[in-house]
Amino acid sequence: MLELSSVSKSFGGLHVLHDVSLSVPEGAIFGLIGPNGAGKTTVFNLITGLLPPSGGSITFKGESVLRKKPHSITRMGIARTFQNIRLFKEMTLLENVVVGAYRHMNYGFPSLLLGLPGFREHEKRARERAHELLTWMRLDHKANDLADNLSYGEQRRLELARALATEPKLLLLDEPVAGMNTGERAELMREILAIRDRGYTILMIEHDMRFVMGLCERIAVLNFGKIIACGGPEEIRNNEQVIEAYLGREDDDDIEQAGGAK
Repeated sequence: MLELSSVSKSFGGLHVLHDVSLSVPEGAIFGLIGPNGAGKTTVFNLITGLLPPSGGSITFKGESVLRKKPHSITRMGIARTFQNIRLFKEMTLLENVVVGAYRHMNYGFPSLLLGLPGFREHEKRARERAHELLTWMRLDHKANDLADNLSYGEQRRLELARALATEPKLLLLDEPVAGMNTGERAELMREILAIRDRGYTILMIEHDMRFVMGLCERIAVLNFGKIIACGGPEEIRNNEQVIEAYLGREDDDDIEQAGGAK
């Protein structure tokens, strides 16, 4: 579904990514891990059009995303969440999710201004879909609450519901469990599995190794802007280069324990 081939990115004389190649198959939960500064978020920014690559190619379902605006890439079927939650805090949960559905609304300005039937029908469908997505995230009982009143974990789930409202084929999740407690992480793991089972493909950045090992079928490891390993959880867990360059010898026990966290 998503293919990066020999992708590089430089900022002046600083080389952030070097010949990064990876392939995310349709229906997968794919993890991208690595230490801080490895270039993971830069990969997401290149895929979503926030930055142009310095070299290489990125294709989604066989179509290049290069030189496309972020909103055009969203229309292609790619949505993302951010490491730092970006919600409209003074809007309700329902309103936040409806915002994500606007890319599907085809009414013109006169319909909006005059409240014509076309506009009303689109609004009705958007609200129905928003309620459905809030139900998926177990937030429907708070649909009319302000987003600012949610707990941190609930805000994460709301951001995910808003991303799903764009009707993507591929979800990019940037550290989805950052700041969550153990119970919230377990709940989100179940919800991500349920989302995949509904037909979505997921590419995630995450530092929580137990979460990654328990959820992802394939994992790519970035270190100093280069892919140093790619494979299943067991392969990554036992990769000497990964242990040395990313996890460190002192974390060997954690790697083994992560294998039993599914």
